[in-house]
Amino acid sequence: MNWLAFSHGAALCASLIVTIGAQNAFVLRQGIMRSHIGKIVLLCTLSDFLLIGAGVGGASVLVERYPTFIHALLYVGLAYLAWFGISALMRALRPGHAVLDADSKGDTAPPVQRALPIVMMTLAFTWLNPHVYLDTFLLIGTAGAREAQGTRAAFAIGAMTVSAIWFVALGYGARALAPLFRRAAAWRVLDGAIGSMVLLLAVTQLR
Repeated sequence: MNWLAFSHGAALCASLIVTIGAQNAFVLRQGIMRSHIGKIVLLCTLSDFLLIGAGVGGASVLVERYPTFIHALLYVGLAYLAWFGISALMRALRPGHAVLDADSKGDTAPPVQRALPIVMMTLAFTWLNPHVYLDTFLLIGTAGAREAQGTRAAFAIGAMTVSAIWFVALGYGARALAPLFRRAAAWRVLDGAIGSMVLLLAVTQLR
């Protein structure tokens, strides 16, 4: 194991992944709700592993050869982000739909969510998110391609390690915030912030 290349991959991934983008906001929200977080963390981590491995392995060269496909994928992703952002703002305006309300003094369990829709939303946030391809696939892949041939695997493993740690910490660490979200007002603030951020992301990525 080339630890210098490992540290390069870990540092780059850490600098890119900690921003609260659409995918991270979704993981955070589900973590607060304590809803299917194990499945979400696993899917996000495995998806990052695939994207990092493909990018470092040289798949980013294919992106330059097929720009039409990338543009089509970009607009599909932007449409999905816009839909989710509007939905979040609507939830913020209708706090009656919030969970973990603190009207009762005891612990209030969040409503049960079906696994399949949550899994599909996780996959959509991962694979239809333009930032996933720009950051995880292209930037990490391009940086990995600059490493010496024998050290690229160590670079990729470093990036994958940070990705796994981040999603586990974000998903399960969010549970500590659950007591703050026993009031509808807290959910209004969270959904309002998420909706505004996601819509801003969609607008700034529009070409």
